[in-house]
Amino acid sequence: MSDSDNEISNGGRLFGRERPIHQVLGGGKVADVLLWKERNISAALLVGMTVIWFLFEVVEYNFVTLLCHIFITTMLVFYIWSTCAAHFHWTRPQIPKVVLDDSAFGKAASTFHKRFNESLPKFLEIACGNDLPLFFLAIISLYVVSVIGNYFSFLNFLYFGFVCMGTLPFLYDRYEDEVDRFAVRLIREIKRTYRKLDSNFLNKIPRGPVNEKKYR
Repeated sequence: MSDSDNEISNGGRLFGRERPIHQVLGGGKVADVLLWKERNISAALLVGMTVIWFLFEVVEYNFVTLLCHIFITTMLVFYIWSTCAAHFHWTRPQIPKVVLDDSAFGKAASTFHKRFNESLPKFLEIACGNDLPLFFLAIISLYVVSVIGNYFSFLNFLYFGFVCMGTLPFLYDRYEDEVDRFAVRLIREIKRTYRKLDSNFLNKIPRGPVNEKKYR
């Protein structure tokens, strides 16, 4: 078995992952939402995104019109709430502290920044062809996505990506062992096919002589 195969199957996890999926996703609030440990927030985000997709894609609502209607409705609700609070001794509407708390935005930005920095070296490694099977797999995957993108609007594509982001981590966390076993077998088969292609075809392509430069 090659070193790349050992790396893939290290610990029996996909891509040699040793940490739990919760820690891979950041281990904070974002990971809890993606893995549906905060079911109310996860469901609210999914329902909210579905409503937005329905309004823009199905009903064909104009963005400016929808935004104005949302503000009008919100202002009317707050006005009625505030007026009733003065007569019935209710609590006046207040902005939740979590909205004003900069730590929530800081954690989200920090998690995104960390994931982005971790992805860049991996992207550079793949783009430089250090792992040719993974390089070709990435090229084919991007091409397939580009072809699929021609048949969907940007909003549909964005909604599909959001649904995948909100469901795939949860499903992977639930069926982790089964997915890892299948993925490792699939990647091994891709590498085995590439080695056959390399030995039977690529290595037989004639290459010109390499001129070595001599330095004095």
